[in-house]
Amino acid sequence: MQALVIEGMHPLRGSVPVHGSKNGALPLLAAALLAPGRTVLHHCPRLTDVQTTMEILRHLGAGCGWEGETLWVDASAVTGTAIPEELMRRQRASVLFLGALLARCGEATLSTPGGCALGERPVDLHLSLLRQLGAEVGQQGDRIFCRGAALPGGEAYLPYPSVGATENFLLAAQGCAGPSRLLGAAMEPEIGELAELLRAMGAQIEGVGTPVLTVYPAGALRSAEHTVRADRIEAATLLCAAVSAGGEVELTGVEPSALQPVLDVLWQTGSEIRCTDSSVRLRAPERPRAPERVVTAPWPGFPTDAQAPLMAALLRCRGTAQIREQVFQSRFHHVPELRRMGAAIETDGPLATITGVPSLRGTHLQGCELRGTAALAVAALGAEGESVVTGLEFLDRGYENIKNLLSELGAAIKRVEISPDVVYNRIP
Repeated sequence: MQALVIEGMHPLRGSVPVHGSKNGALPLLAAALLAPGRTVLHHCPRLTDVQTTMEILRHLGAGCGWEGETLWVDASAVTGTAIPEELMRRQRASVLFLGALLARCGEATLSTPGGCALGERPVDLHLSLLRQLGAEVGQQGDRIFCRGAALPGGEAYLPYPSVGATENFLLAAQGCAGPSRLLGAAMEPEIGELAELLRAMGAQIEGVGTPVLTVYPAGALRSAEHTVRADRIEAATLLCAAVSAGGEVELTGVEPSALQPVLDVLWQTGSEIRCTDSSVRLRAPERPRAPERVVTAPWPGFPTDAQAPLMAALLRCRGTAQIREQVFQSRFHHVPELRRMGAAIETDGPLATITGVPSLRGTHLQGCELRGTAALAVAALGAEGESVVTGLEFLDRGYENIKNLLSELGAAIKRVEISPDVVYNRIP
């Protein structure tokens, strides 16, 4: 078993580049199925979720491989239309292959996707959307069957702006015989990035950045090259780490506009923030001020993926802060672990109230999902003494060697092997 050993109270200082986006790369890899030939993604992050997606692509008959930070996919010989349960269970984004396979092959068979335990995340929105485009959709137990070559297209509606369902619409619509229109589309930056690659492949898409997307038939798509944008959630996590530990950091290769909802909240903590077209610099206060109530919401609201790292950064705030989580039902799994460090957090359904404490104490912390594990590392950076953070299999799904990034910024952090027999004694 691997763990991060973190000695807290070392201010972070320096400059680091931000890796390519996990949430951006996964739908781009699904899109590579749409065109025979070699699609190339530069600045692609090396994550276990990306590795799982590569395994799915190979299972379907595509070739793929790494050349430095560039990942290529050759979908010339795609023959498979079914994804085994073992691969589907590893990550949520595997559901995006529904739309891609439907457009490329006219059918798809897969099981209910897995991922982090964040409460109920049904695929009903995805299936309803595909039905609205004319697909025949069936479900038997955990297996999902979709069929429909040359779908008619038409108008579809999302009652909630789901990012994944919007991405599935953009993928599936490439196989429609007529125009397709989506009302209630998500507007996150990752939607724009997927549309950018699809346009480079020859797709005709209108309305990107608005709640109404229209896709027109474009005929056969061609392979293309694309540079994956910086990961706005990795950037947000690093900025929260600086607020937790103190110091001054610069992140390069980022788009500040994609970070605006996070920067607005961090500015309220008393952090000094300066931006250029491709960088963000943050100088943390000695102790952060409590910001106004933070509410997670679809773009342009505060991102749910940054909620846990932000909470960790506010544990020593001056005053009382509140965070309302209204995207996922169960996204406070990290709270009991933060309390073990001496944090004062009360939860009431989707509302978390954080009363700042003067100091935190290091301890043994167990992560159980991606962003919550990142939050434990953020909190450990601002705690007195040493913390041991386990659950790195979750962290590796979305952060490319975060230990190295934090080390470059001056954190006292090591990644070590520990015995799985180590007893984890919870403090009541």
